Amino acid sequence: MGKYRLKVKGGKMPFTFMEIDTDCHAWYIHADSTEAAVRCLCDMAGELQGIDSFYVNGDDVTEKVADACLRIMHQRQQEASDIPLPEDEDYLGGGMDLSMPPLGEPADIPVVPTLDDIRKAESAAGPAPEKQENSMPSVSALPSDLPKLSNVMPEAMVVRHSAPAKGKTENSGDMLIGKKAIKGKITKVRDLHGEMDNVVLNGTVVSSEFRELRDNRLIFTMKFADDTNGINCKKFYDSADDAAGLVKAMEKANGMPVRVSGNVRLDKYTGGYVLNIRQMEKSSLEKISHEDNYPEPRVELHLHTKMSLDGLIDLKQVIKTAAAWHHPAIAITDHGVIQAFPKIQDLARQFNQKVIYGMEGYLIQDIPENIDTDRQKYHHIIILAKNMTGLRNLYRLVTLSHLKFYRKRPLLPKPLLEELHEGLIYGSACVVGEFFEAVLEGKSDEELMKIARFYDYLEVQPVGNNSFLINDDKHPDITSIEDLQNLNKKVVEIGEKTGIPVCATSDAHYMFAEDQTNRDILLSTWEKPGKLDSHPPVYLRTTQEMLDEFAYLPPEKAKEIVVDNTRKIGEMCERLEPLAEEWKSYNPKISGADEELLKMCYDNAKAIYGDPLPDIVKDRLESELKPIVKHGFGVLYFIAHKLVKHSNDRGYLVGSRGSVGSSFVATMSGITEVNPLPPHYVCPKCHWTKFFTDGSVGGGFDLPDKPCPECGTSLNKNGHNIPFAVFLGFDGDKVPDIDLNFSSGDDQANAHKYTEELFGRDNVFRAGTIAGIQDRTAFGLVKRYAENRGLTYNDIFIEKLASGVLGVKRTTGQHPAGIMVCPRDMDIHNFTPLQYAANKKYLKGENGEKIPGTITTHFDYHSISGRMLKLDILGHDDPKIIHMLQHITGVDPMKIPFNDPDTISLFSSTEALGYTPEQLRDTIGDKGYTVGALGLPEYGTPFVRQMLEDTKPQNFSQLVRISGFSHGTNVWLGNAQDLIKSKTVKLEEAISTRDDVMNYLIEHGVKPLTAFKVMENVRKGKGLEKADKTGKMSNNRAEIEAAHVPKWFIDSCLKISYLFPRAHAVAYVMMAFRIAWFKINYPLAFYASYFTIRAEGSFDALTILKGFEAQKAELRRIAALDHPSNVEKDCATVIEVAAEMYLRGYEFMPISLEKSSATEFLILDNKILPPFNCIPALGEQVAKEIVEARNEAPFSSKEDLRKRGKVSQSIIDTMDEMGILKGLPEEEQLNLFAF
Repeated sequence: MGKYRLKVKGGKMPFTFMEIDTDCHAWYIHADSTEAAVRCLCDMAGELQGIDSFYVNGDDVTEKVADACLRIMHQRQQEASDIPLPEDEDYLGGGMDLSMPPLGEPADIPVVPTLDDIRKAESAAGPAPEKQENSMPSVSALPSDLPKLSNVMPEAMVVRHSAPAKGKTENSGDMLIGKKAIKGKITKVRDLHGEMDNVVLNGTVVSSEFRELRDNRLIFTMKFADDTNGINCKKFYDSADDAAGLVKAMEKANGMPVRVSGNVRLDKYTGGYVLNIRQMEKSSLEKISHEDNYPEPRVELHLHTKMSLDGLIDLKQVIKTAAAWHHPAIAITDHGVIQAFPKIQDLARQFNQKVIYGMEGYLIQDIPENIDTDRQKYHHIIILAKNMTGLRNLYRLVTLSHLKFYRKRPLLPKPLLEELHEGLIYGSACVVGEFFEAVLEGKSDEELMKIARFYDYLEVQPVGNNSFLINDDKHPDITSIEDLQNLNKKVVEIGEKTGIPVCATSDAHYMFAEDQTNRDILLSTWEKPGKLDSHPPVYLRTTQEMLDEFAYLPPEKAKEIVVDNTRKIGEMCERLEPLAEEWKSYNPKISGADEELLKMCYDNAKAIYGDPLPDIVKDRLESELKPIVKHGFGVLYFIAHKLVKHSNDRGYLVGSRGSVGSSFVATMSGITEVNPLPPHYVCPKCHWTKFFTDGSVGGGFDLPDKPCPECGTSLNKNGHNIPFAVFLGFDGDKVPDIDLNFSSGDDQANAHKYTEELFGRDNVFRAGTIAGIQDRTAFGLVKRYAENRGLTYNDIFIEKLASGVLGVKRTTGQHPAGIMVCPRDMDIHNFTPLQYAANKKYLKGENGEKIPGTITTHFDYHSISGRMLKLDILGHDDPKIIHMLQHITGVDPMKIPFNDPDTISLFSSTEALGYTPEQLRDTIGDKGYTVGALGLPEYGTPFVRQMLEDTKPQNFSQLVRISGFSHGTNVWLGNAQDLIKSKTVKLEEAISTRDDVMNYLIEHGVKPLTAFKVMENVRKGKGLEKADKTGKMSNNRAEIEAAHVPKWFIDSCLKISYLFPRAHAVAYVMMAFRIAWFKINYPLAFYASYFTIRAEGSFDALTILKGFEAQKAELRRIAALDHPSNVEKDCATVIEVAAEMYLRGYEFMPISLEKSSATEFLILDNKILPPFNCIPALGEQVAKEIVEARNEAPFSSKEDLRKRGKVSQSIIDTMDEMGILKGLPEEEQLNLFAF
């Protein structure tokens, strides 16, 4: 196998050069005449069945040759009809698309012989008949230097296959690759052995991707699996345009049933077998029909979704199924939690399905004195909410069980259940229930009746659910199915004696019987190696299936417990919506907030722009304040103002995130420093103003310095031209999402505490999160499942099976910055129960002490953030760095001008830093960088540095555009970059942020509402159009084209998947610009702050502290790696900044036992002194211990350092190797003069 290049010398052949690729089974031919070469190949077609593809002068001529091949094969079959073929098999030749009937005859699959049969046919038929006059020679006249097929095409290329099934071959249409429907017998993936031709597979897409190759070709790769195993598939395209249709079709193809045909080959790149795709079409897989046609459908009262750790039921699937089955209601009863409620509420409304909201709790008999030491046995209990009172009591039970009575699981003392019984229905649950366990233990009827009276209904389940008891040594009396039936009969008997209804339930943990494997995979996490557990068939049964399960009871009794009683329980429960509606009704209330906001905005605006306000300022304020106050958002602005002011007063800057900077009210209330007005001058003394509204100025900071024409005072410049609609929607009714960047660490923690002061400690909670099983964990579960059972699956099949357990709840947590606020006059249980994050009641403090865990919302914050106020108090490094720079230098960062020429030059050259691009290249390697952005936020990554090289920005607004490019998706690469490089547009014209779309369209005469709608579509990657509620598509493109918007702009919009808001970009760039200014003017302060904050965890002290040459050598080593690790990449980034520092003439001091800080890089003697936490394996806590002990008394020996500094021997050895402990004795020296 390989590639052969053949040059044709002389002769009458039209080929001048031919490359034969035996791996891909392809001939690549150069010829003077394409037409002549094709005719020649057609003449040869009878000998070319093993070749997949033919290319002449770059054109794919495979189909033409295939047609000729079919004609010759048909002719030869007629001439050699005496050649016997096996009666039970047909043969499919290799390589070409042979699915069309020969010469129009009505054959589904052509019968094509093998090479041996061809040879026999040639012998029997004699020489081929002479061709008519033609400009091309026949096959017999080919030149002698053409290679024999046996030399270039191994016989293994033609493989025998089973014949297709008789009758018509199924075809679902929807061709994805190829033009003709796939025909042929379907082969199972497990039956593929070695290289095979003309294979047809039917299964599902596991995953797929498109990747551009270096020669600009495109490769499509797909992981495919049927129900036996998986295989990789691939196909090459000459260009991305050739695959455009397939790219679109495969956007959401995971799990899509497909049929593929092609040849299986050994792939040299992967070392495994792959299917080279010839054809692919959408297909269908056999599905088991599930219907419940019983006249009076039952109600399922016991069901577990993916929110139960052992449940697999998808929320949408179960509600949709219940609605389709016409079940009057269905209960949701997850283990110990109710976290499915928010999503279930939406689905219940969508499918008009009544849901009974409940839970399967863990019952204990008594209230424990100490839950951590209590050892009471727990039992299961079903709790259903009848009405809103019951629902709120259920919320309280969940909170108490998680906060007060959690021991491995949330426990519910019986006295608590008795106290909060109002509005709730209690069911006796499953085999682990208190009542059924008593039946199992053979307790007397009197005892059973006493236990039963606690419950509102008793529960029985199909005997298969409890079949494990037959082999359970704990219950030797249970030996048969009949014994299990008798247990259920006893429950029914006690129900009759007490008058308590008995209800039959599925205890459903997965939807249908065929999903059993998925649950076995899920539960394999608890299996012990070599010991396989038998899992009961706990799937959702139809009414008839459930009646069949209880056929051992009299028919009327079976109907009573399966249908009548369950429907009665369902009727007792009202239709409920667990989550509060009317978001605006539940804001925290701060008296006078609206009035304070209005006054603050107008006072600040007049202080800047004068009184009376310029019309453009007045109109913008009024247009924003009116909807803000109308919709009740004023209190949110006021709260954000208070939080920012609290940090500002403590000397910290607060950066804004998202699109809050689009609001001029946010600017005037001190929430953000981003000014969204059009670019403008304003005089700080006489308030003269000039606004630029024609789009001629990118941003106010770009305006040239200028004195006031009225009073001569230097004018202030501001304004970034950001529409308010970006923030609160076109009508100003979109809920504001005010995200703020506080200084990470201490200031963020202080902001969190301040929210408790504002709203009360009992009204502020951390936003809870729910994490499900992800790809890697699911993959591991399948591997464990297979290994425990001695099964062998390849990775693709494992990946397919893993999809069956994705999303099952794994753990809970907390949003790193989200704070949920409950109004003082409301109970949190109007919104959500509470719990500890990850159910951890205690955490370890910095010194290892036990501290209380973090209380979070029980519901995932996404589901309730529209109903409760959520504050995002985020931690960010930029404000922290600026605070440190101000502390070191004493420079007020608010006074740094944003048009400083030296700082702007940093993003296009290194001149301001005092070194040349050649020196930079010699230091960090030849990466093509000529800019000074190393170590700068937003601009220090290789991707953005390359962007700077391509654009060479010259002002602040261009830096904003680059920030937008870098944060968007499909905005720069293959889009703006190409437009700018080709000089189709200038940097300031290309789409960078979502605001650019709206502004550009309005400037070209498009209606503002249309411009807004297009912006909203484009920023989400949805193109130009959107369907309304009736399904009617918009016609935005027609209006845009009518306004003569350039084609490049429309094409660019269609490529975009996500657009960053300009306000966010401006806020980021303002922070980055200030830090860049310090890099030029206070280099040591810049590097000290960078290494302290940005390089934490990635500072390779063993390399960096050895000096400049060691740094360059390590960068060369990492650059030479084919696949450097993420750790190596992070270290390289930090080493580059260190090397740049040395290039500028600054260096590090060795770590000093006497002078180093615990965690901060210090400036000492015009050098930088590293801290102790740079030492490998020495953590922050130990570093603090060293400094604390040193402050008490200098270290007298290594032994003293080990004891008082709490430093391990291995770290002592590392410090010794680094020269930190030079001169320090090993042990204490006895001082005789001390006596």
